[in-house]
Amino acid sequence: MCRLRPGWSAVTAAVPARTGDPERGTLDKAADENFPVAPFFLPRAWREHLMAVYGFARLVDDIGDGDLAPGGVDARLLGVPAADAEDRMLLLDAFEADLRRVFDGSDGGPRHPLLRRLRPTVRRCSLTPEPFLGLIAANRQDQLVTRYETYDDLVAYCELSANPVGRLVLAVTGTSTPERIRRSDAICTALQIVEHLQDVAEDLGRDRIYLPAADMKRFHVREDDLAARTAGASVRALVAYEAQRAHDLLNEGAPLVGSVHGRLRLLLAGFVAGGRAAIHAIAAAEYDVLPGPPKPGKLRLLREVGVTLRGEG
Repeated sequence: MCRLRPGWSAVTAAVPARTGDPERGTLDKAADENFPVAPFFLPRAWREHLMAVYGFARLVDDIGDGDLAPGGVDARLLGVPAADAEDRMLLLDAFEADLRRVFDGSDGGPRHPLLRRLRPTVRRCSLTPEPFLGLIAANRQDQLVTRYETYDDLVAYCELSANPVGRLVLAVTGTSTPERIRRSDAICTALQIVEHLQDVAEDLGRDRIYLPAADMKRFHVREDDLAARTAGASVRALVAYEAQRAHDLLNEGAPLVGSVHGRLRLLLAGFVAGGRAAIHAIAAAEYDVLPGPPKPGKLRLLREVGVTLRGEG
């Protein structure tokens, strides 16, 4: 799911706290996310629907990254035997099967509480399966593809891993149009690229590199260079190049903010501003992302929100 550091605060709908509760454990992660999940200023119905969508997206990412809570409770809920609880592809298959139950009501409805929570949102907002299936497909791809040859290949991955999130936000708020979807896709792809830039070291630890191989070759960057404690000149130049691409995409998508009104406008400004602030933080770190994700301060975030709302930047 596209997210940026540092996180914006989120408001979760009330869920009873229980020991080992996978629903509560997953939704609690919203407070640490790097984008506004369901801020307090949104109408309550929107917050509840966005949290339901978030629960799905967060769980599918946790499955794909191997970050599920210990004990195998999610696997059991999805009907996966304990012996296969670490098999990510099998878990993703079971998760997709449970998603199908959200839409067709087969087998008595979904088994996982986060998907049961999603079902009313799907009905009330007339959501389609495609964005959810895209997020699952992205996580399947993460199990099979660990390197991207070209920038176009990376953008195609972002179409699965990031763009569905923005499309779901527009669908939940009833504001989807072809032009808004196009702008939203540009923003979400940019946010995903920025996240990849922030997480170069973390991703390498998972044996994943989201910097296009063709660009690495152009800037004379080897994989070993990404494992250093600090970035050399070639890595910094490569990161600066990719950051500019993300910046251009954000600018392409930014008119989306001005196309809506009220609280939704503030929410979407938060997405764009978070991306711009993160890029500024990367630049302030002189494009050395290897020691850890450069994090913008709150004042910078607020400044970028104002700039975005005024249609500047």
